Amino acid sequence: MTLIGIDTGGTFTDFVLWRDGEIRIHKVLSTPDAPERAILQGIAELGLDPRDLAVVHGSTVATNAVLEGKGVRTLYVANRGLKDVLAIGRQARPDLYDLQPPPRKPPVPRELCIETGGRLAADGTWVEPLTQADLDAFKDRVEELAPEAVAINLLFSYLDDSAERALADALPGHLFVSRSSEVLPLTGEYERGIATWINAWVGPVVAGYLERLAAGLPGARISVMQSSGEAVAADQTAGHAARLLLSGPAGGLAGAAFAAAAEDCVPRLLSFDMGGTSTDVALIDGEPRLTTSGRIAGYPIALPMVDMHTIGAGGGSLAQVDAGGILLVGPESAGASPGPACYGRGGARPTVTDANLVLGRLDPEGFLGGRMRLDVDAAREAVRGVASQLALSVEETALGIVRIANEHMARALRVISVQRGLDPRDFVLTSFGGAGGLHVCALAEALGMTQALVPVHAGVLSALGMLVTPAGRTLTKTHLGLIAELGEREVSNALQALADAALAELAREGWEPEAIRIERSLDLRYRGQSHTLNLPWRSVEAAVEGFHARHQAAYGHRLELPVELVNLRVRARAPAPALRLPELRAAGGENPPRVLSAYGCEVPVRVISRSAVARGAGISGPAIIADDVSTTWLAPGWAGRLDRRGNLLLSQVTD
Repeated sequence: MTLIGIDTGGTFTDFVLWRDGEIRIHKVLSTPDAPERAILQGIAELGLDPRDLAVVHGSTVATNAVLEGKGVRTLYVANRGLKDVLAIGRQARPDLYDLQPPPRKPPVPRELCIETGGRLAADGTWVEPLTQADLDAFKDRVEELAPEAVAINLLFSYLDDSAERALADALPGHLFVSRSSEVLPLTGEYERGIATWINAWVGPVVAGYLERLAAGLPGARISVMQSSGEAVAADQTAGHAARLLLSGPAGGLAGAAFAAAAEDCVPRLLSFDMGGTSTDVALIDGEPRLTTSGRIAGYPIALPMVDMHTIGAGGGSLAQVDAGGILLVGPESAGASPGPACYGRGGARPTVTDANLVLGRLDPEGFLGGRMRLDVDAAREAVRGVASQLALSVEETALGIVRIANEHMARALRVISVQRGLDPRDFVLTSFGGAGGLHVCALAEALGMTQALVPVHAGVLSALGMLVTPAGRTLTKTHLGLIAELGEREVSNALQALADAALAELAREGWEPEAIRIERSLDLRYRGQSHTLNLPWRSVEAAVEGFHARHQAAYGHRLELPVELVNLRVRARAPAPALRLPELRAAGGENPPRVLSAYGCEVPVRVISRSAVARGAGISGPAIIADDVSTTWLAPGWAGRLDRRGNLLLSQVTD
């Protein structure tokens, strides 16, 4: 079958087609109100027959539903006395010294939180069994409240899920039901409850989207990227919407790691994915890191997901002057409609893209390979509206907009590196996304980095990452106890049971167990601690010694305390598609080169087509390096060259 990776972004929907060893790329404007429309439009424009397609795509449907608060009417079910757990949370204030924080709306309205029996103790014995009277009262309340989805979160249900199953079985078949023992069978009723509620809250939205997409692509084999960086068949996705919250960004990291694996590149990357609406930053040390402490819209997400930091800064970020006369950039975005003023779709407010165009860092005639002409006059007029408030020239204001956007992104990159004790100079700054190349040199300078990478097909790298993503599952389950007392056999058997569950899910996608690679690991802590460290599983002795060493490295000390096992983790991955980036073809050359003038540059700026650059040929800044899906601004004092796969390697020129 023909492989196609699709990334649905806030401004553009990107396509990367792989057929017979060749890559073909395409972009269309996104349709946020119905994302499947842009996907169907792009596939039609590419002239593809859905029956011959294997589609892997990153979906923002779950993420946007959470960010915009557009989930369905959801009923939250807890044990007696615990219906307010989600509203109370962890009582952690976002601003430590703010004694009067504004009240925050609870995740679930109190009238939609109900209580029932079926309470377990920490050792798995029943404190309050679930009775028939409980079930009858539960069914009456559900009928009275008329929800579209139900989230069931009972205490210690990961030890025994029979009560949650009985409640789910008592519900009408048309309701979307999430059980905490299935969504996140881990200790911590608040985090488990949030994950279960989010899964139920946005589950029907995701299910409806996937149904419409499947109807529009009859016969296609459709998979969706999970937040943990593995693909899952679409027909197994609807019940696990919470696993898709970082679907698109996970594809970008997979694409960056894949591109950097080419010759001349290094595996240690500090990445930033700058699209139209947001920028995602992450570390890639061989492969993307995973975390279970991510947050979306302020809610903790304890499900495994790629470890990244996201800010509201993108090419479409809007600039404005606040009441105090200060220039602000983002997080509000112009989105896909109307988009930046220079797109000529009715936008009148200035964006980062408009500012780059005013500064001469974008070629108005060559945007998206010449398929879209940018309106310089409209961009200048939009920026002029802000410039007049600041009493600055249009160019000075545009430069200010870009500098502020750069500072937002540099701060985010420091969060993911410096604030974790890592020196950015030990990594290669890697930019992708449609707008990333315009800012890569400035960000590298801000972080003291002298090397940068703009991968081949950087403007659609998330879609490329979808193509090289293996099918897989990452499963977790709590198994509390001192690891020395649990013993080798019990830990191994519990891990095998989790691995068998992952293999069973992959078998439903047609994968044989022999083809699956299994990685087993444990979350460990000293008895009495609340936080854990994750270590690979080999033996009890190796786990204990490894934990002491990891704790020493992370915190500077080790304790003479017993080591406690908290969670089991299994990652099952099928073989990745055997794709390779084609080697760079001989450059055709351009004669004569086009030149533009850029603000702040004393010499003319060459406009160079990326496809016209020969492998290894040096390029000196200032220059604009353009391709069909992105533009790189090679700033003065920087030089670039292409490796054999077409990756653009940048280095700061030293005297």
